Amino acid sequence: MSTAASPGRRGGGERTSEARPRLDRERIIAAGLALAATPGTTSISVRDLGERLGADPTAIYRHFRSKEHLMQALLDELIGRSVAEVTADPADWRERIRQLARATLRLFVHYPAVGVEATVLTTHGPGELDAVEVMLDAFSRAGLEGDDLVRHYALLASHVLSSAAGIARARGERGGTRADDDPSPWFEGPLLADPRRYPRIASVSTRLVELEDRDLFMLGVDAVIRSAEHAARG
Repeated sequence: MSTAASPGRRGGGERTSEARPRLDRERIIAAGLALAATPGTTSISVRDLGERLGADPTAIYRHFRSKEHLMQALLDELIGRSVAEVTADPADWRERIRQLARATLRLFVHYPAVGVEATVLTTHGPGELDAVEVMLDAFSRAGLEGDDLVRHYALLASHVLSSAAGIARARGERGGTRADDDPSPWFEGPLLADPRRYPRIASVSTRLVELEDRDLFMLGVDAVIRSAEHAARG
């Protein structure tokens, strides 16, 4: 009787194929962010994520109920990282708001395939809750309460998330090697308009093409801060 080892086994019963790496939520999130940071990546597929992990894509669903649940986890991780960059003294509520906004924009631009999801997803995770707490605390220290407090939080959150997501999408589609915190033109190319039909545009066309996305983003943040100051004065 032959004693040769069966296919796929060595003597002693060892398997020749390497065991697939063990997956957990942390490893999947890390791989998802690495994929999102890859130049030219504007969306994340479970199939591509499985290839990066060296695992069957269906194994990801053992840790995340759906693709949406996965993207919520990735987005919440980015928001949590943004909060971690808020280091100003709590009494300096204006700077804390600016730090949170700048960090959110930088991270969304670096991980555009995740950042764009901020316009459609609410994570309900610890990162999002920490961000809400930072904003509410800042506006409370500004002297706001009640409806004014809630409305200014909502206004800031809406501006930061939607604007940062829009900038991330635009930069991701353009590609290039520009650093995450470098500004980009708000308009693509020259703004051509017949001055006879569009005299107002023609009169400021040079200034319009000089607008930069990051500056406009922070201008919106400062506008919310000024509104909070005005509301606090009564």
